[in-house]
Amino acid sequence: MDEAAEQAFEQYFRNRRDAVRRNAYLLCGDWHRADDLAQTAFVALHRKWLTIREPAAVDAYVRRILVRAAIDESRRPWRRERAVSEPPEPVGSDGPTEQIATRHTLVEALRQLPPRQRAVLVLRFLEGLDVAATAQALGCREGTVKSQTAHGLAALRTVLGGALDDLRSTG
Repeated sequence: MDEAAEQAFEQYFRNRRDAVRRNAYLLCGDWHRADDLAQTAFVALHRKWLTIREPAAVDAYVRRILVRAAIDESRRPWRRERAVSEPPEPVGSDGPTEQIATRHTLVEALRQLPPRQRAVLVLRFLEGLDVAATAQALGCREGTVKSQTAHGLAALRTVLGGALDDLRSTG
């Protein structure tokens, strides 16, 4: 890669690394895995940097790599989540602590969803993509995005219903 292309990649990396890492965290729910996913996405992007014709499409390309890497990683046997016998202690509900508890509750609820549903919900509601852009990022049909959204939201409501009840009873 020539000097100008390397500098352009460096600039893109500096500008987008935090956002990519946050999205990776929302997809997997673990900061260490999020770092790995973000690194995987940037390494793949670096390999293809010279072949990208449309600079405006770089974010979509990185997003697609990230989602696919998260789904692939979740299928690995050593990454399967394990249930614990007792949940962690609930957090109180005072100001910023309540926001942290709510965010923690949302991330925990997302973690319980299947990878495809989690990816659809993160892209649609946290990234702000429409159905068409989400379908393109995931490489599937718009109907699949709609059904995965409906199933994911229903599952999220079920999971969050119990979690919110727990938070209300301790607050």
